[in-house]
Amino acid sequence: MAAVHTEPKKRPPMPPSTSSMCTLLLLLFLCCCLPLSAGASCHPADRAALLGFKAAITADPSGLLRSWNTSSNCCSSWAGVACDPASGRVINLTRPGLFSDGDDFIADTSMAGTLSPSIAGLSYLRLLDLGDLKELSGPIPPELGGLSRLTYLFLHANNLSGRVPVTLGRLSRLRKLHLSSNRLSGAIPASLGSMVSLSELGLANNRFSGEIPASIRRLRRLTKLDLGSNNITGCIPEGIGALRELMYLDLSENRIGGPIPASMGNLSSLVVLYMNQNRLTGSIPATISGMASLEFFRVSENRLTGALPASIGGLGSIQRLILENNRLSGELPAAIGRLTTLTDLFSSNNRFTGRVPATFGDLENLQSLDLSRNRLSGPLPVELSRLIHLQTLDVSYNPLRLGAVPGWVAGLNLFKLMLAGTGVEGRLPEWLGASSISVLDLSSNGLTGVIPPWIGNMTALSFLNLSNNALESAIPAAFANLTILMDLDLHGNALSGPVGAVFAKRTRDPLGHYVSLDLSGNRFAGPIGEEAEAMPAMDAVEKLVLSRNPLGGSIPRWLGSVATLKVLEMAGDGLMGGIPDGVLELAALEKLDLSGNRLSGRIPRHRAGIPAAAFQGNPGLCGAPLPPCRGRQGRYRAGSLKSELLKT
Repeated sequence: MAAVHTEPKKRPPMPPSTSSMCTLLLLLFLCCCLPLSAGASCHPADRAALLGFKAAITADPSGLLRSWNTSSNCCSSWAGVACDPASGRVINLTRPGLFSDGDDFIADTSMAGTLSPSIAGLSYLRLLDLGDLKELSGPIPPELGGLSRLTYLFLHANNLSGRVPVTLGRLSRLRKLHLSSNRLSGAIPASLGSMVSLSELGLANNRFSGEIPASIRRLRRLTKLDLGSNNITGCIPEGIGALRELMYLDLSENRIGGPIPASMGNLSSLVVLYMNQNRLTGSIPATISGMASLEFFRVSENRLTGALPASIGGLGSIQRLILENNRLSGELPAAIGRLTTLTDLFSSNNRFTGRVPATFGDLENLQSLDLSRNRLSGPLPVELSRLIHLQTLDVSYNPLRLGAVPGWVAGLNLFKLMLAGTGVEGRLPEWLGASSISVLDLSSNGLTGVIPPWIGNMTALSFLNLSNNALESAIPAAFANLTILMDLDLHGNALSGPVGAVFAKRTRDPLGHYVSLDLSGNRFAGPIGEEAEAMPAMDAVEKLVLSRNPLGGSIPRWLGSVATLKVLEMAGDGLMGGIPDGVLELAALEKLDLSGNRLSGRIPRHRAGIPAAAFQGNPGLCGAPLPPCRGRQGRYRAGSLKSELLKT
């Protein structure tokens, strides 16, 4: 099994301000700290507008509107409503789905219904926060564009649909607009470019299509722009470079194509830039060095080509640089070594050539280095031994021709070491037994000899992949000491001995229960025992691959009680007898392969979807999806295993 790198996830869609807590503080300030008059009378127009809003709400399980009644003053008695002391007009309406009651208790609430156009009657409104109410649905009323005094509009995390009204462009005083995490669609209206006071615009996690409007260049006060997770097409407008105050920009998970504009180098205040999972082409522009404040840069999963510009060494504040899954080529610039603030560098699955620069040893804060799946040549520079904070080293699937694991690796305090397909040969290095490595992948190399007893000293192992080598031995008894090991891949070797030595590994609850186990293509012997209680490591396995081993015996009945099992492959294992009913009744089972054995009898009743290929090569099996059973053949059950064994 090839090493799979789980790419760091992008940040969630930008909430109002920097976090929900900041939003709460803002609302508490606006609602509680302003000198509002308790004696102000509710203006009839505002009362009517608020009651109109309440009338469109179909469910209020949290009682957010319980205090809104016709017998009380909306300025002094209605929760979430605040009035100006001079005019008596409503200026704040805050009924968010996440709020504080003032005693450091944060409540998660909800509300269903539609957004009534009557809110537009609150002509003095400055703050409207109906965010995170979950079930507020329907369109955004175009009438909201008439709220000329509105400064903050939060409608995020609801179920709103339809287009963003072009009339919102009239809100020239608006500073923050958050509509993320709804079901809004259509193009982003160009009229939003008229919101010249806007500092935050959040439209992520919707269904917007079309291009980013060129008018966005007029939003010169914008500090945060989140358009991630939509269906936006076209190119990044050149005018985006005019947003000199921008600090946060997320264009990820769209269908944006074309080049990265050179003008983005003008964004000297930018701290976070996500453009991953798009269709960007061309090279990374040399002007990138202008982003002097950039700390997080993610441009993975695109179609970028060409060499990395040496000017990338000018990103003096960068912490995470994520370039993987592109078509970048050429040598890695030595200038990267100047990025002493860098903590994570992910450049896997590109076309980089040449050697890893010795200057990488100057990355004094580096914690993760992933250069896997490129065309890099060896040897690895000994200067990497200076990376005292390095936790992850992954150079898998490069033609490094290492011969042996570099001795200096033993001096690093690594959590994760991935050297799959790098030309490592010979025996497993003994220093591994004294390491604290948790994730080890030496697959697809030329390892020979035995799995040594000292492997039992690697008690921090949670993931071990030694597949596709030439190891030949039984599993040592000390293997049982790997009490937190949960993913094991030994397929494609010449390992032998009882398969139960792998199954009987001890656990350290809640850790150590196998999730994925692949022993296929070896010489492990069975039969597999029925003592399920003696195999706690097997009780939560999701993937079990045992094919092409001389196991013999029967399919153990305890497999039918492993509710987590999704993949079960036992092809060509010399299995006999019937198929236990419980195995085919597993609700989670997605893939099954029992082909090429000596199984007999009727295939137990099961849900549709298991193909005939899963049972082929067992002449004694019958019943759907194989041909129907006839006569005594159909009456054969797993209970006749004893007679079958006597025959053999």
